[in-house]
Amino acid sequence: MLKSALLGIALCAASLHGQTTLQGAGATFPYPLYSKWTAEYQKVQPSVRINYQSIGSGGGIRQILMNTVDFGATDAPMTNDERAKAKGPILHLPVTLGSVVVSYNVPGVNASLKFTPEVLSGIFLGQITKWNDSRIAGLNPGVALPGTAITVAYRSDGSGTTAVFTEYLAKVSMDWKSKVGAGKSVRFPIGLGGKGNEGVTGLVKTTPGAIGYLELAYAKQNNLPMASIRNKSGKFIMPSPEGTTSAASGQTIPADLCMSITDGPGAKDYPIASFSYLLVYENQVDAVKGKALVDYIWWAIHDGQKYAAALDYAPLPKDVAAQVKARLKTIKANGQFLRK
Repeated sequence: MLKSALLGIALCAASLHGQTTLQGAGATFPYPLYSKWTAEYQKVQPSVRINYQSIGSGGGIRQILMNTVDFGATDAPMTNDERAKAKGPILHLPVTLGSVVVSYNVPGVNASLKFTPEVLSGIFLGQITKWNDSRIAGLNPGVALPGTAITVAYRSDGSGTTAVFTEYLAKVSMDWKSKVGAGKSVRFPIGLGGKGNEGVTGLVKTTPGAIGYLELAYAKQNNLPMASIRNKSGKFIMPSPEGTTSAASGQTIPADLCMSITDGPGAKDYPIASFSYLLVYENQVDAVKGKALVDYIWWAIHDGQKYAAALDYAPLPKDVAAQVKARLKTIKANGQFLRK
């Protein structure tokens, strides 16, 4: 009873002092959606201000481990080594889903090109070096492909988008798996690095012959062409919220809520898709900020989901949203749960 009373007093005191500011940092992948959420939540709860820095998943993990932010954000779950460095249990809360697209700048070509896993991995391994290579041309009859050299654009920072893309390549190409591997930071055999989805978008947009991987919203906002990728069932699938939703459907939800949905088996599955997570300490030091954070995430997985499709993200499946709600109810401060 005493702890409950103290928590209530703290929350009331905070409201008397005005605004609560939450600091977050991490993934660039969901940044367009998080920006929309911030603006909309400010209308609903004007006493809470949310500052989010789009610095990449690796940066978000580092900052939550250093306790310099109230929440981190990542598209790739923390590794066991990263989790071991945490000062307490960190929850992975999936809040949206998106597609990693393959975008390009091929002089004279505005069509949507088709890629198989073999051709895509061959390009990023540096084994296919010209746009008119017969392996690309054979998949795209009728498209006048130039002999322009291919320039690979990749993420130079620790990136969840990179983790998703390289996880996919490692699943579909033994050559990629053995030579490069998967992770937030890998050594690409060739190409130019750009910081954030913004950096890769800029490289692709301004470099004739470039090809890169980026989140769907960035490609659409910059009017970049996007490839369709042959999925596991043999269908060429364009990136879309529908293809992402299909990839996430029927998933077995693990205890830590961390799920891989790359290279799914369904005929409608877009093969390079991912959940994106908020990282939150289960035990909050500041009861006021903790309550504000829990309430914000609760809003995001309810009312916030209606903004996803317009920005080319997929809303959470209902069963996943239910699990996130249950996990939010475990977050506490001073021994008291912050959401009933």
